Amino acid sequence: MALTLAEAAKLSNDMLLQGVVETIVKDSPVLRALPFVEIVGNGLTYNQENALPNIDFYDVGDTWAESTPTFTQKTANLKIMGGDADVDNFLKATRSNIQDLEAAVVELKAKALTSKFEDTFIYGDSSANPKQFDGLKKLIDTATPGAQVIAAGASGATLTLAMLDQLIDAVKGGKPDMLLMSRRTRRKINALVRASGGMMETDRDSWGNFVQFWDSISLGVNDWILDTHVVSGSVETATTGGDSSTIYAIQFGEGALCGLTSPGQLTVEPIGSLETKDASRTRIKWYCSLALFASIKAAALIGVKD
Repeated sequence: MALTLAEAAKLSNDMLLQGVVETIVKDSPVLRALPFVEIVGNGLTYNQENALPNIDFYDVGDTWAESTPTFTQKTANLKIMGGDADVDNFLKATRSNIQDLEAAVVELKAKALTSKFEDTFIYGDSSANPKQFDGLKKLIDTATPGAQVIAAGASGATLTLAMLDQLIDAVKGGKPDMLLMSRRTRRKINALVRASGGMMETDRDSWGNFVQFWDSISLGVNDWILDTHVVSGSVETATTGGDSSTIYAIQFGEGALCGLTSPGQLTVEPIGSLETKDASRTRIKWYCSLALFASIKAAALIGVKD
């Protein structure tokens, strides 16, 4: 069964781990919503659903036509993500009466892990860097024309609310769970809604964060989505050198976009005292990846200009 990081952390009695997960989830709209499937082994080979089979009407005695869904076989390998947090023992002993220095250092490491995951979640490319998993840009393949890649214009265009509706409609089998975008794009959506005389729906999530909604779909901000993409011929040709951005519409779940992780999920491991310096080390590590089980469960609106 797929669990979010926050739900999985509740099953652990490790208070340090729970604190790290709380830090990660608070800072990331994606990790608040993305469920993770635990897999045994170092990877998962799965059939990605591309299109549904056909259904037709028949008369008595007709010959029935066979039709099956189409699939593409994909493989998602777990990648090793993490880092070490060293705390000087002298500082820990002399300054922890003011603030728990070790907890503060580990918290900063957790925030760095969040940033790295969110960056890779968008731009990860295992063909360019075999150490990382494929992100949304690669899984949807915004460099190739397709039904799930919607271009605002041949070389980009100013965002409209109609474009958002078109993006939402590209996700089949229910609405997307999230529209993920840059801060510039969110500001543009707010301006468009105000100009139309409307107001954005808002609510608080379980962590107390304000969340905005468009058509009852939450708007998520990813600070790593660039506003410098280049669009040419209705496809993305580069991530820098231009003035366009991308909005991703995502449906989360085991039949849609899902994270992959090893049993135990995220690990906070006390390494202990170091030999070469008077310090203690804590290691945060995560064997994780990303899988899109059905191509129709995610779409991208490329060429979004301000």
